Amino acid sequence: MAAKHGKQSEEGSSAPSRRTPCDPPVREPGAYALTDHFRQRLRQQGRYVSLPVVSETIVRGQLRWNSTAGWRFSLVDDGIRFTVVVGDTETPSPVVVTGWTEVESWSAAMGSPRWTANDVHTIQLRADLSANRNERIPSLIRPRDVDRPFEVGGHRIATDAGAGYVECVDCGRRFRSKAALCGRRCYGAVSPTEPVSD
Repeated sequence: MAAKHGKQSEEGSSAPSRRTPCDPPVREPGAYALTDHFRQRLRQQGRYVSLPVVSETIVRGQLRWNSTAGWRFSLVDDGIRFTVVVGDTETPSPVVVTGWTEVESWSAAMGSPRWTANDVHTIQLRADLSANRNERIPSLIRPRDVDRPFEVGGHRIATDAGAGYVECVDCGRRFRSKAALCGRRCYGAVSPTEPVSD
């Protein structure tokens, strides 16, 4: 009986070996710790990633391997794809590294009672900024109508349909790329003579 509670008998198997990147991650949400990076994302407006969503994605989502980011769970629900990146080979316990949302089906997302039009536009705008970090993307920003500010690079941004830029509601600067948003600090209100950033 003693061997059952921690000690291995000499005839039994030895302690489990360390997991390798080839080993698929576990589908037990309670086993995962959260990285500081992910904890920050949970608090940010416009992320649409929560602990219940992470749990559901780990349990029900499709498991994929990505050569640069490792294992990902992915789940599409109401037109939105939830992606959760996990790791469990470099830490003592499995961790949720990061997570994000993307619009998988515009019509399904817009037709779902779960999402408002502002939610869907926010998810698409954030995804477009991230996918094209170093490029100015006025043509991708122009169709978006986001009146509830969300944070990118220390700026709380919103945009109106037809505008080819996002505007920080705190400092008033306008941006057309994520690199510009992340490269310029927000100091609150700017003077009327200060030029816009990008």
